[in-house]
Amino acid sequence: MTNTPMTGAVVGPVAMGGRPEEVHAPEEWLTEVERERAATFRFDADRLSFTAAHLLVRICAAAVLGVRADELTLLQHCDTHGPGHGRPYLEQAPSLGVSFSHTRGYVCAAAGHGRVGVDAERIPAGPLDETLARMALTPRERAGVTGNDELIRLWTRKEALIKRGELSLDRMGAADQDWTGRHLLEWRAEPDILVAVVTDAEAGRLPISG
Repeated sequence: MTNTPMTGAVVGPVAMGGRPEEVHAPEEWLTEVERERAATFRFDADRLSFTAAHLLVRICAAAVLGVRADELTLLQHCDTHGPGHGRPYLEQAPSLGVSFSHTRGYVCAAAGHGRVGVDAERIPAGPLDETLARMALTPRERAGVTGNDELIRLWTRKEALIKRGELSLDRMGAADQDWTGRHLLEWRAEPDILVAVVTDAEAGRLPISG
């Protein structure tokens, strides 16, 4: 990716997704903490997905802010696990919502004003994963789910809410979700990957640009 200036900010939240190798951005953009975390992955494919997701969220944020992606520093901090964990934010624009997700072979990210959450998951092969269904679904939701496709669609939505700070893992199956005031953008990537993006305003999906 060339570090050319953006001509102007995009109105509204944006989301992007694709294969890790489609994210043409230099690893030099990463912080030392991000590089250290990337180095802990045992498999190259997982390290590549982690790195690409962290680079892609900068590209999304740059599109919203109308700045260059290489000017942005992504930070995370968790009181329990320390730097490199917890909800991400930008040092230069801490009030901008940013979120990213990665599974092996696919990455996605989103940015926008207000709360932002994104999640990508692979659909398990075979019959319905009952263990996952009991964890994630309310009785009402479970009654309408017959396979893993529907299960993962609801799972990604709820994971996106967790990343927005509006839900927790132990509360996923506690109550049906109220979508008032939230906007949902979803797509299928390849045959077995589902993506959900939840934002305060309607989001647009942009191609990964270089």
